[in-house]
Amino acid sequence: MRWDNLGESPSALFGADVVSRTIDTPEFRGITFHEVRARSIVNRVPGASRMPFEWTVNPYRGCSHACVYCFARKTHSYLDLDTGQGFDSQIVVKVNAPDLLRRELAGRRWRGDHIAMGTNVDCYQRAEGRYRLMPGIITALRDHANPFSILTKGTLILRDLELLRQAAEVTDVGISVSVGLLDRELWRTVEPGTPAPERRLDVVRTLTAHGIPCAVLMAPVIPFLGDAPEQLRATVRAVAEAGAGSVTPLVLHLRPGAREWFMAWLGHHHPHLVRHYETMYADGAYAPKWYQRRITRQVHELAAEYGIGPAGPGEARRIPPPSADPGSDPTDAPDTPAEPTQLTLI
Repeated sequence: MRWDNLGESPSALFGADVVSRTIDTPEFRGITFHEVRARSIVNRVPGASRMPFEWTVNPYRGCSHACVYCFARKTHSYLDLDTGQGFDSQIVVKVNAPDLLRRELAGRRWRGDHIAMGTNVDCYQRAEGRYRLMPGIITALRDHANPFSILTKGTLILRDLELLRQAAEVTDVGISVSVGLLDRELWRTVEPGTPAPERRLDVVRTLTAHGIPCAVLMAPVIPFLGDAPEQLRATVRAVAEAGAGSVTPLVLHLRPGAREWFMAWLGHHHPHLVRHYETMYADGAYAPKWYQRRITRQVHELAAEYGIGPAGPGEARRIPPPSADPGSDPTDAPDTPAEPTQLTLI
């Protein structure tokens, strides 16, 4: 780990006392945990971000979900850790996250703004089964009646169902589950460390059955592999049958760090598509807008057919929309669908 990020200097991310553990049990084989004491836990989203929230909490860095497209891979390079296999197996654990959050929420400067989780890596990845940071985090948010949201691919969130229910009684709680595809062969290679898509949809069913509304982020829609009309239909139908309140499609985006790892995976598993991807993503991290609009339109039409709607910006996370300009006409909406916002993925 990059030692410049450790110590007591104002710029240090973590304290100097780091404990690294390699756990030789089947569920954690090959994974090393770096236990650190974070200096802060509530992070401000950069002003240039298109996210509908301003504050995040991320108790982990690195993710054993090992999604080959994960945008957060680049963040491992800040610690001089490998953004490929190292991102999947070198997990930084902020062991003091619950206590630190409680202290920051009680600070005089904190105004009770919405806090988003699952924006960098999944807070319900396998490490959470060992370190159990989320119960303390949710309890602190509940006790301060602080609104929050969680985006996850992990079924472990059901362990904290009662805490989520208690929090929802005193503040706004938004839960979204990420399910981008149902193809089991594709899932096993592109998201090898995650629960199966069907199990994630079971999470949606369970949360909904207990009165906690749940949205689905259909992410990522993978060009040429998961974007056929019959694939989109099957996924939206399954999402609707699971009881999701909304489904929002997001097309694969490939930022530096993730791009190199994904393209290496693509060259190994689907070499005939490499040239197509080089063309599609020639202008940067995002697929062309015409393609994003096409996928968004198809999914929105399917969602309407199956009786569920797309979520507006921030809606799935229970973030109130910004106030309209005085004198504006709320019915004056564009005829074409809004451009899809490429939210962060996990």
